[in-house]
Amino acid sequence: MPNNVSEILKNIVGELKEMARTQSVVGEPITLGDKIVVPLVKISVGFGAGGGQTEKQTEGAQFGGGGGGGAKIEPSAFIVIDGDKISLLSAKPGKYDSLIEAVPSLIGKLIEMKAASKEKKAEESQAGN
Repeated sequence: MPNNVSEILKNIVGELKEMARTQSVVGEPITLGDKIVVPLVKISVGFGAGGGQTEKQTEGAQFGGGGGGGAKIEPSAFIVIDGDKISLLSAKPGKYDSLIEAVPSLIGKLIEMKAASKEKKAEESQAGN
């Protein structure tokens, strides 16, 4: 008799893989006016399986087993695309909210600093001529 517990586990893991495919973690883009919103979700899964087998010669081998699993899917964040601007909005308050909110302005400041550095170098090269 094949190892039925292994078969149960393979079936459960196969179903969980199907649930957690990329399309369910990064959702389908949604167009809202001139903005595109891409939902991101967090998936938590758990499963278990077990079984037992008898080897009585008079009755033949008998097997009993079972398995189960569960999944929790919750929104994590949203990517918002507005023209050339891309921002990440957290779906729930937490300790990383301020960091996530700071990323777009930090990128903007880095771009400004780079442009200012280029301007300064251009001015210095013109002054040296």
